[in-house]
Amino acid sequence: MKNPNRFDRTRLRLDHLIARFFGANALVAIVVLALITLFLFREGAAFFPMNLENLRNYRLAGLEYVGMMRDEIEGHTALNRSLQDLRLRQMNALLAEKKSPEAIQAELAKFDAFTAEFDSAVDELRGVVSDLTDAVTAIKDKAKLREDALQQRQFLLNEGKRAEADAVPVTEIDFVKELEPVKAAFPLFESASLQFRGKIETLLLRPPTLPVKALQPRFEQFQKAARAYIAAFPETNRRLKEWNQFAPVPWIRSVTSFLFGTEWITNSFWQDWYGVLPLLTGSLLVSFIALLIAVPLGVCTAVYTSELAHPAEQRLIKPYIEFISAIPSVVLGFFGIAVLGETLRALTQWKALSWISFFPIAERLNAFTAGVLLALMALPTIFTLSEDAINSVPRAFKEASYALGATRLQTVFRILIPASLSGIISAVLLGFGRVIGETMVVLLCAGNRIAIPDFTQGLGVFFQPVHTMTGIVAQELGEVANGTIHYRALFMVGLLLFVLALGINWLAQLMVRRFKISIG
Repeated sequence: MKNPNRFDRTRLRLDHLIARFFGANALVAIVVLALITLFLFREGAAFFPMNLENLRNYRLAGLEYVGMMRDEIEGHTALNRSLQDLRLRQMNALLAEKKSPEAIQAELAKFDAFTAEFDSAVDELRGVVSDLTDAVTAIKDKAKLREDALQQRQFLLNEGKRAEADAVPVTEIDFVKELEPVKAAFPLFESASLQFRGKIETLLLRPPTLPVKALQPRFEQFQKAARAYIAAFPETNRRLKEWNQFAPVPWIRSVTSFLFGTEWITNSFWQDWYGVLPLLTGSLLVSFIALLIAVPLGVCTAVYTSELAHPAEQRLIKPYIEFISAIPSVVLGFFGIAVLGETLRALTQWKALSWISFFPIAERLNAFTAGVLLALMALPTIFTLSEDAINSVPRAFKEASYALGATRLQTVFRILIPASLSGIISAVLLGFGRVIGETMVVLLCAGNRIAIPDFTQGLGVFFQPVHTMTGIVAQELGEVANGTIHYRALFMVGLLLFVLALGINWLAQLMVRRFKISIG
């Protein structure tokens, strides 16, 4: 006779084996996650000491001193770009009125003369600053050679080659003596700056009248910006006089310059900057556009499929939406370049849409193009999880609503959606984590301009090119030398992205637990 407990013991051993299998895989996942975290910290943490040394050399070599002078040149360049943009808008408006090129040239003659004078007013100041720029970059190059020699000597010492390390020449630099000619040229800069300011003030006293009256407010904004620009000159001179070459650079600045820096500049003859703010802003802007499209579509589709659709419609809708997640991101990227970007740019050129201030758009690859494609990628996640949340609402809630005489729509909007709101929010958060970590689509379709978008343009900010954190890592990591400050900066970007994604997923799990408790 067979032992009745034999099957139970076999099943117990099998259950124990399965539990150990899944437990081992969970342990492997935790270990892998810990190793990734440790690797990111190990490779990225060295960035801050290197960045601090970078900032100190920037001050010692006098680049900070001349940089304040260069800011006046760059401010003029930005104003000059505004004038060029204004001229282009006037020309397009006059062409729309069917005027001939000769007539347009005649009407824009006074404005062109104003623009030419504004452009040439800075020539003398630019020449002075250019000479000083060459002087301080030469000092920087000497400091860089010395730093490279010290690193080479340290490497040889670590290898145990003391004799070879002692043979590496290290040239000491007297930063005070090197910078004396630069500081002695301040009166020359001050005189050129004063003359430049006088020319701009004279120009602003006799502004031209624009042939296109609708653009006059934009020109008045330029005049206001120009007056504010030259009003800052005395403050620049004061800062230059008070500048101290040996003022200490606090260590916290190496952190704040990364987290709140507005420039990401590499391989520059002047100075490399590693500010993550433009990349973070670009990532958040693209993700916001994606969620703005995906959340209404995903949640409404989930509600319709779960509560209102016919079974035949459910069998059609669910597989097709979930199939979107199987499309490779590179395919969506190529679609964005070849089809979506061109189509959107063509649509903005329609005469019927000319009343929109930021139409037509010049860039086919921008935040909106990338956001639309990311919305498509986030849609299956938001749809599936929202539908699960709605289906998890106890059936008794619906039956009680119907028993009280509520209609189907009243039950959906007043019972089901509020009861499943925590689950829907967690779906949105997971969709956000999905899009902010996407690389290929944003690298191909976002335009890759490293600058904080101009939010003064209103909704036009959606159609500006941006760069993202994932895009910069994918674009630059394969081209940098191992161990350099640029290499470390990219790992810090990756670490920041990792922490951001971890925080989003933690919030999503928190909402899921709250959802389960609320319906438990």
